[in-house]
Amino acid sequence: MDLPSTLRAAARGDRDALNALFERNLPVLEAFIRVRMGPALSARESVRDVAQSVCREAVADLARLEIRGEKEFRNWLFLEAGRKLLKKARFHRQERRDLGREAVALDGDDAATLRDAYASFLTPSRCADAREDVASIERAIAALPDAQRDAVTLTRLLGMSTADAARELGLTESAVRGLVARGLARVAALRSGRS
Repeated sequence: MDLPSTLRAAARGDRDALNALFERNLPVLEAFIRVRMGPALSARESVRDVAQSVCREAVADLARLEIRGEKEFRNWLFLEAGRKLLKKARFHRQERRDLGREAVALDGDDAATLRDAYASFLTPSRCADAREDVASIERAIAALPDAQRDAVTLTRLLGMSTADAARELGLTESAVRGLVARGLARVAALRSGRS
């Protein structure tokens, strides 16, 4: 079943289509959420819980959306995840909530899945240890200035075109290309210990 027909079937409530749709997008959604959460929010919220919440809301909204393809669906999904993270961050700042949960350690399957989602940051020779790669990439991305982190995650993790990312960020395409280039260079430098 191609994606447009999967989207239509999912919108009608077809459980197999819903499962296929989210199975295909959940690993990269979780990777996006991990990168965007930041340390304060990740100490209070589980990546998996946030991703499942976004997916539940997506199921509820799917019937009224007019999404024609995978790129549109994925962009919508990640924009919703970004909004949810902002809401959760505001909630925790306002409530001054206690740190009640520790970040969950990655098991081997989760680390391998995240490594695959972060593949655009890796070279084949750097894929020896999935857990180390994931932690290294996440630390490097978290250390980027906000503008670079946004440009890199939109173009590299979400797969948005430079033009789409520029529209989303309210910047020129040239500015986004520069942010991505500087961000990727900084990620490489941080991961190799040259920062």
